[in-house]
Amino acid sequence: MDQESRERELTRLREAVRMYELIFNSIHHGAMVTDSQGNITHFNKPYGQFLGLDTEEYIGRHCTESVENTRMHIVAQTGKAEINFPQKIKGQSMVVQRIPIRQDGKLIAVYGQVMFKDVRDVGKLAKKLSLLESKVKLYEQELINLRSTRYTFKSIIGRGGAMRGLKKEALKAAANDLPVLITGESGTGKELFAQAIHQGSPRKMHPFVRINCATIPRDLLESELFGYEKGAFTGAGAGGKPGKFELAHRGTLFLDEIGDLPLEMQPKLLRVLEEKEFERVGGTAPVRSDFRVVAATNQNLEEMIAGRAFRSDLFYRLNVIPLRIPPLRERRGDILEIARHLLGQMAGEMALAGIDLDPEAQRVLRSFAWPGNVRELSNVLERAVFNLEGDTIRASHLPLYLHREAGEKPEQGGATIKSAQAQAEQDAIRIALKEVGYNKALAARRLGIHRTLLYKKMKKYGLPLRP
Repeated sequence: MDQESRERELTRLREAVRMYELIFNSIHHGAMVTDSQGNITHFNKPYGQFLGLDTEEYIGRHCTESVENTRMHIVAQTGKAEINFPQKIKGQSMVVQRIPIRQDGKLIAVYGQVMFKDVRDVGKLAKKLSLLESKVKLYEQELINLRSTRYTFKSIIGRGGAMRGLKKEALKAAANDLPVLITGESGTGKELFAQAIHQGSPRKMHPFVRINCATIPRDLLESELFGYEKGAFTGAGAGGKPGKFELAHRGTLFLDEIGDLPLEMQPKLLRVLEEKEFERVGGTAPVRSDFRVVAATNQNLEEMIAGRAFRSDLFYRLNVIPLRIPPLRERRGDILEIARHLLGQMAGEMALAGIDLDPEAQRVLRSFAWPGNVRELSNVLERAVFNLEGDTIRASHLPLYLHREAGEKPEQGGATIKSAQAQAEQDAIRIALKEVGYNKALAARRLGIHRTLLYKKMKKYGLPLRP
């Protein structure tokens, strides 16, 4: 190599060393390098400023002369790295790293770094972490609120032995992922229990997806449950659509009115429940979904099995945890408690201080059999509140048919033309439904109204869909 080339190489090396020194001295935290004997070979200026030392004077000296409680020379002997170890320097707690450096398998140096020049840096980091943790908890709560169901176990009113036992069983069901089958008459609160089970389970941060098997047309049921791919059928969306099973991933799928599920769909549902895998309509790729299933019905599925209207294998798959909700007439002791709870909700919605029930109104409510259960009770109270002028519901505010069952006539002057008309309409619907065996289409025809309007009025008056 000629003289000129040597000079160029020397200049390049000097510039490289200068760059390495700049980098080393720009490290925010204190840094030091020792040889295999513990003698200092590199000592950056931020560390020297913190220690109050002239770093250049300590190059070549043993590390124990510059840093108290140092273990750089010990790591040089053991060859074992010490990551995030505590060390007290100048009366302050520090977090340090000591890393052995090897060349061709031989330890030649140890690199040490003080991760925090001041313990206050640790405090600042801890505050940042605490703030982030608080934000995560806040966002988790917001997510729970956004995805939460309307009802929780606190929404289930009733202190009788039957309800206490039922709530205990439901709480146990919430703690696992086994299928639940909720049975009970219309209006008893089957969806309330389903939502409470979801809200009380580890899946509460994920979706609660409800599908009413009685209201979806047969030809659309499969695509509603399983979803469909683009072009699967005429009218299918351009990008396809996920089904209820897909949407319920990591959450709960509530199959309401499961007794109305068409017979031809039942084996398909059984397969999905067992394998947690399905294909979209028009698709070929399998889709997996981690869901928990809760089903509900007001029908006697065992009788339907005997009549070959419901598959026994599907029944056994769903009926792992059976919950039967008793009708209101079997728990009359809960009627007034439920009524007061409902009135409290209504008062809140209407910005009222409170709504009371006088003793005679209480007696009438307790005496009625409530074929429409809690839904009918809620409807009666809503109508009474609508006609209320003060803050106390009296017997005269309650419908005539309640008094007839109670064996007494209402107070004179209590009934209005509006309430009498509503009562007559309700009685006409009851009679028509009974005469045609609860066939809604025939009942609507007999009443001279559209079937949709009949359903609306039945819901309004809290009338059951079935006898």
